[in-house]
Amino acid sequence: MSTNELHDIIAKSAAEYAVPGIAVGIWHQGREIYASHGVTSVANPLPIDQDTIFTLGSTTKSFTATALVILAEQGKVDFDAPVRRYLPDLRLADEHTAAAITIGNLLNHTAGLDTWMLLDTGDGDDALAAYVDRLDELTLIGAPRERASYSQAGFNLLGRVIEVVTGKTYEQAVADLLFKPLGLENTTFFAAEAMTRKFSLGHSVTEDGTTVSPKWKLHRAQNPGGGGASCARDLVRWAKFHLGDGRTESGERIVSAEALQAMRRQTVELRGSSIGDGFGVCWFLREIDGAATFGHGGSSHGQFADFIVVPGHDFAIAVTTNAEPGGTPCNQAVIRWALEHYLGLVDRDPEPVPHDAGRAAEFLGDYEVDMMTVSIVDEGDHLTLAARIKPELRAASDEAMPADCEPAHMGFLTADGDDYIVTAGPLEGQRGYFARDEHGAITAIDLAGRQFRRV
Repeated sequence: MSTNELHDIIAKSAAEYAVPGIAVGIWHQGREIYASHGVTSVANPLPIDQDTIFTLGSTTKSFTATALVILAEQGKVDFDAPVRRYLPDLRLADEHTAAAITIGNLLNHTAGLDTWMLLDTGDGDDALAAYVDRLDELTLIGAPRERASYSQAGFNLLGRVIEVVTGKTYEQAVADLLFKPLGLENTTFFAAEAMTRKFSLGHSVTEDGTTVSPKWKLHRAQNPGGGGASCARDLVRWAKFHLGDGRTESGERIVSAEALQAMRRQTVELRGSSIGDGFGVCWFLREIDGAATFGHGGSSHGQFADFIVVPGHDFAIAVTTNAEPGGTPCNQAVIRWALEHYLGLVDRDPEPVPHDAGRAAEFLGDYEVDMMTVSIVDEGDHLTLAARIKPELRAASDEAMPADCEPAHMGFLTADGDDYIVTAGPLEGQRGYFARDEHGAITAIDLAGRQFRRV
């Protein structure tokens, strides 16, 4: 493939989705390929390149999980052990859950914890400890191991485990275990470090124009679940490491090949979800056109990262963009193009069945997690799905929060099933399902691997 073709497709995608800047890194059978387009900020524009730092959001979880895999091989962490072995004072809203959840439950999102808890506990070295001390305020969505439901809070809790078993701050521990030995020179958790290099700012695009996000990243207690920042070159190095045998480029072994490969073995199945067919150890696992893949996506304050590896083809791609709402659909368009043009793998969304107003009536209404509400509305000839930050939380917070996902078309994938797909807007391509209780009543909607409970 010509690198010029990659440059052309990312420029076209950036224009289509109104993204000011995009950077792409690809590893393909021994070759590193980079392409970039646009600027770091519309207010103070600098050209994007492969070393420009973008915030990663939840793609950071892959660093947290890999650090724990290394610590497990060192005998410092046992994935089957209860979290209270390492944090004996852990309190949650339910005592049984606090006593029962294991490190492994947190790593594959089966601990029964709600999604976020965006609690600002300051920028000091005690930020994670203070956050964990207040986890009894977090809603629980079910019993441990009952089902998978994606939890940012769960990975922040894992970050505190890393601190306790290493005797270091989370950030220093991950830097010592991963960033330094792997040469991830432009990967960091701190704005003060990023600002000495070239870095991207997030943007929000509306009918009134494009504005720069007032904040760059999440507060410090969110670092293990979503506070990292990196560049295309470092993300390609990260992919090469996970495709390798656990050695650094200098030959130093920091983990076994078996432990890395075990991270991409399914530990829990996901039903009808666009993020994957299941979770491994953190990784989203998905089969695309017959090929096994693993990866992780993320977003933070108007910046978006998507990272996917196809081990059977010795291929990986990382895409970073800097605007909402177009960042995620832009990333996905570039990834789908690359998979088809480099590997011949075609990734297409299924088509929904025609709208049935009579059947749709039982699904209408609001569903919620701790921070957001999803609304399902019948517009007459189709259903719409909207996902919005709860107004009272937005009003009470001085944090810059994600933009709402306004109503978008959705439809069911079969005439008598509960699985659906969103067919327009920023959530286009998102798949999920409606959950029922033992009596057949609708109790929740699954969106992006998260369970939103019916209000």
